[in-house]
Amino acid sequence: MGNGQCDTFELRDRMMQELRQAFQRVEEEQLGQLLDEICQAKRVFVYGLGRERLMLQAFAMRLMHLGLTVHVVGDVTTPRIGEGDLFLTSSGTGYLATVEALMKIARTARARIAFFTAATDSPLLPMVDQAVLIPARTMRDDRNGTSSVQPMGTLFEQVQLMLLDMLAMRLKERLGRTETDMVELHTNLE
Repeated sequence: MGNGQCDTFELRDRMMQELRQAFQRVEEEQLGQLLDEICQAKRVFVYGLGRERLMLQAFAMRLMHLGLTVHVVGDVTTPRIGEGDLFLTSSGTGYLATVEALMKIARTARARIAFFTAATDSPLLPMVDQAVLIPARTMRDDRNGTSSVQPMGTLFEQVQLMLLDMLAMRLKERLGRTETDMVELHTNLE
């Protein structure tokens, strides 16, 4: 296709290559440590904004299907966070004022904090117990001219969803859950 545009199959191939490269560069040790944090937590609280929030909500649903107690921060039924709980949050760019504010609340309440980001220089990293660094383009990178065929933070969000789904599969194994167990916990209000 002319004028620098890609045809559908070329675009698909480039997207898959970007996903594969970013996914493979995530450190397995960080994922294993996050898995441990989730297993040790009394309850898991997830918080994100925009599309990252949607990825975390999808993960919260899977945690519920696995029989874990999970809350999405901002829902009216979210209880008080406390010691023994895990606050799982995300900022691909490395900083959001609301994420920082909620991290401070979680820390004061003696909860553990896990954090997804692409920013190795994030000012929030000193506040967390476990970080998962995703080497993928974010909104911040757009301003820096980082190349990707996908707009804005799409690559970060896609890799994040894949990682969270992989964590759910590993949790399923570790917790000894079956697909039948998970289906039994699926909502019947539909």
